[in-house]
Amino acid sequence: MQPFNSLNKELLALRKQTGEICRLFNKSPSKGNLKRIKEVFAQCGEGVIIESGFHCDYGNQITIGDRSFININCTVLDAPISEASITIGNDCLIGPNVQLLAVSHAVNPTQRLNKENFASPITIGDNVWIGAGAIILADVSIGDNSAIGAGSVVTKNVTANTVVAGNPAREIRAL
Repeated sequence: MQPFNSLNKELLALRKQTGEICRLFNKSPSKGNLKRIKEVFAQCGEGVIIESGFHCDYGNQITIGDRSFININCTVLDAPISEASITIGNDCLIGPNVQLLAVSHAVNPTQRLNKENFASPITIGDNVWIGAGAIILADVSIGDNSAIGAGSVVTKNVTANTVVAGNPAREIRAL
């Protein structure tokens, strides 16, 4: 996991700016406000639909492929560092209330006093379906064509063409 200090003056300003763009979109999910969110991302493909309730911290390391759909109330805790990018492939379906959490804090209480954040990438392959309320943690890759059951907590990599569910998520079957 890559450390960074989210209390840094420049990062506070970037998070505030991105938060305002998200708030405007969530208050009025117009095409213009959606365009502003997409411009924050490192890359956003054609035909991407994002429903209201979307929140990200920085956005500049998020990549979304073509024709992906993000349903209401998606939370993306992202980091402003390239080593912790969040990649969503083409043709993905992300259900309501999904959380992509690439950022965490130290478990050790002495280290946690330093207020540093730690971040690792999240990679979601093509044609992945993430069910409602699922949580995807840092340093996880989800292979192409996989499905994540509603309410699952994904703590480990998911191989392509599999269905996982549960807390922690475990393989239910191959596709």
